[in-house]
Amino acid sequence: MTTIRDVAKKAGVSVATVSRFLNGSGYVSADSAKAVTEAVEELEYELNPVARSLNTKRSNLIGLILPDITNPFFPELARAVEDVALSYGYTVILCNSDEDPKKEKNYIETLKKKYIAGFIVTSNQLDAPHYADTKLPIVALDRAINENIPIVSSNNKEGAVLGTNALLERGCQNILFLRGPEALNPANDRYEGFMEAIGKSDVDYRIVTCPFHYAESQKIVEHELQKGPKIDGIFASSDVSAAGALKAAAILGRNVPDDLQIVGFDGIAMGEMLSPGLSTVAQDVYKMGAIATRVLIKRIENKPVEESFYEIPVKLILRGTTRSVE
Repeated sequence: MTTIRDVAKKAGVSVATVSRFLNGSGYVSADSAKAVTEAVEELEYELNPVARSLNTKRSNLIGLILPDITNPFFPELARAVEDVALSYGYTVILCNSDEDPKKEKNYIETLKKKYIAGFIVTSNQLDAPHYADTKLPIVALDRAINENIPIVSSNNKEGAVLGTNALLERGCQNILFLRGPEALNPANDRYEGFMEAIGKSDVDYRIVTCPFHYAESQKIVEHELQKGPKIDGIFASSDVSAAGALKAAAILGRNVPDDLQIVGFDGIAMGEMLSPGLSTVAQDVYKMGAIATRVLIKRIENKPVEESFYEIPVKLILRGTTRSVE
């Protein structure tokens, strides 16, 4: 088995130099770094990750804290984070918080003891002390945490304008807006976009707060459609809520899109699998996760980060839940 002493001998440098280079813990000249790199490759030397974490107080592990892995949006984010992290030599530990501050804090404290390198977090805990106080690199994904933590998000307000206008342009006169939880910044931005677009029209509309959950969304929409039979358009703040709305319409015998048109928000793969296919405001979910991971790794490796706010454009995708423009 190749040891660090073998690498040092092959490279013609001291063991201390090899250790500094491999652990990134001190200065190593360019010539020495080149010699060590060549020796490591030739001898196929692998540094014990446990030993490295003990020496540097840092591992190659990234913590990914997500609020609800039953929502298809978040596993798609996780896939991007894992793909990019792996390409840089990092391993992702997935943590499902269930929107519970106590669980989030427990994950943070537990993984810090494992010498976690940094965190990517989707949280609604604004200015939570366990994020503000930690000295580890953190990147917020989809939802801002505080002004000191970089955030990668979509242009949610503009997306809501696109989604609302899609219904207005297709003749909807009575629109139900399924607003997301008020504690979430993306949901609030989508609400602002809806209000901006709807305010330029003279149609009737109704707003109800709706969680990003399929079954609960279905029940809420069933109730609203029974109470408001003239509703002919639904704009949902998430594709999961839109899927619930589509199920409610089917239960009540409302034909989509002839009698009722529906637009969601997220662009998850599930939307294309529904029947009819879901029209939606699509986020570039993979790009969001990829950028968040690259920003975090730059912070972990003490490389400059150009920006603290990354806003990813969205686009409207029209499928079977909306009609053609008349």
